[in-house]
Amino acid sequence: MIGYLRGKIIEVLSDTALIDVHGVGYEIHASANTLNDFQALLGNDIIVWVHTHVREDALVLFGFHGKEEKNLFLSLLKVNGVGPKMALSILSGGRPSQIQELIESGNAKGLSALPKVGKKTAEQIILTLKGKLVSADSGIQAKSEAHTEITSALLNLGYKAQVVDQFVSSLPSDVSLEDGVRKGLQTLSGALS
Repeated sequence: MIGYLRGKIIEVLSDTALIDVHGVGYEIHASANTLNDFQALLGNDIIVWVHTHVREDALVLFGFHGKEEKNLFLSLLKVNGVGPKMALSILSGGRPSQIQELIESGNAKGLSALPKVGKKTAEQIILTLKGKLVSADSGIQAKSEAHTEITSALLNLGYKAQVVDQFVSSLPSDVSLEDGVRKGLQTLSGALS
C-alpha cells in the first residue's frame, strides 16, 4: 500500500489533484481543505499522506496534506455507513481539529451541519468515535498551521522528509513560522537530501 507520495503538484481540480512523482502522475482524491492547500502550493514539491483504497473494480488514492487529517479520515471509515467519499465530504466541512472537537463534545447538531451528515449519521459518528480519537492518534502530535508551513518551507529547501518531521514535532505548539524556519536551518544544516 502507498503511505505517502513526495512530488510536485501539477494540477488541482474540484475533487482531485495530480501529483508528479519522478514522471508518474498520481491522481489523488482529497477534501476541499486539502485541495485549497494544494492550490496554494501548485508547482511545488510536497509530501502527500495517502490512504490506498482497494475495491474489486478500482484502486483509489485518497490524499491528505497532514497526518492529522489522514488519521481522522481513517477513524471516520470505522463508522457504520461512512465510506471514503462521505468521509472526504465530512473533512471538507472543517479542519480536523474542529471536527474532532465536535465529536469529543458530543455535538450532533454541529456534526449535522457538515456536508452529507444527517442527524442519524452524526449520532453514529459520536457513538463510534467519542473518546477514541485521542488514543487512535497517540504519539502523533497535532500540527498547528505554523508547523505545517514550517514543514513545507524546509521540504522546499531540500531537507529530507523524515528529518523535517522529527524536527517539527520537537517544536513548541506556539512557534512562529519565522522562528521555526530559522531554528530548522540552524538544526538541520548538513541534512540536505
